[in-house]
Amino acid sequence: MCDACGCDLKPEHTHDSKVVEVHQSLLAANTAMAVKNREHIEKMGAVAINMISSPGSGKTTLLEKTIEAIGDTIRIGVIEGDIETDRDAERIRAKGVPVVQLTTGGACHLDAAQVHKGIHLLEKEEGGAELDILFIENVGNLVCPATFDLGEHHRLVLVSVPEGPDKPAKYPKAFHSSQVFIISKTDLLPYFDFPVEEAKAEALQLNPNLQVMALSATSGEGFDQWLDYLREVCRKRQ
Repeated sequence: MCDACGCDLKPEHTHDSKVVEVHQSLLAANTAMAVKNREHIEKMGAVAINMISSPGSGKTTLLEKTIEAIGDTIRIGVIEGDIETDRDAERIRAKGVPVVQLTTGGACHLDAAQVHKGIHLLEKEEGGAELDILFIENVGNLVCPATFDLGEHHRLVLVSVPEGPDKPAKYPKAFHSSQVFIISKTDLLPYFDFPVEEAKAEALQLNPNLQVMALSATSGEGFDQWLDYLREVCRKRQ
């Protein structure tokens, strides 16, 4: 984990009251910047979707297939978050949409200040100032990203079939704070013990308002529902 949000601090090594004060101050500053980000994105005419998941759940692949499927009917821009490397940004750039890579240098999540910088960098990219949807692919982690508002309008949590169905129970905040739950890599269901309906029910017990989708970016199964959701997001923005 990281030292930016304090998730790696051990109680015996800290003064509890000071830690609480620092965390409250940090979160308040983040929330204020997130409000500015949301206003900025709305002035651009776009909607922001924050994608959170464990590493390897298929966020980048989902974006690649989405860009291919949606074509130029929805203008997409992407802010990529990773601890190191710009490999995910290179994959998205190859699909012909504006993208910016943010590297956190060890922090396990993006924060609103980093995304603010990313928005300005993205606006300098060709087509980056005229978007319908801005995807923010957060650092792979189901813990800290659930705490930090980045200025998004929708939060999406992904769990892939190989990860197992128990993530809603283990990481409830990620599901409490999201609007959409995607079960990805469903083409692998024949090879893993992943009861889809059980995972759905557990997530909905935590958050009855979650929109749940099961899909495979490889086979295309369930992809129509995902694309319809994106079109509806754009329609409601207008």
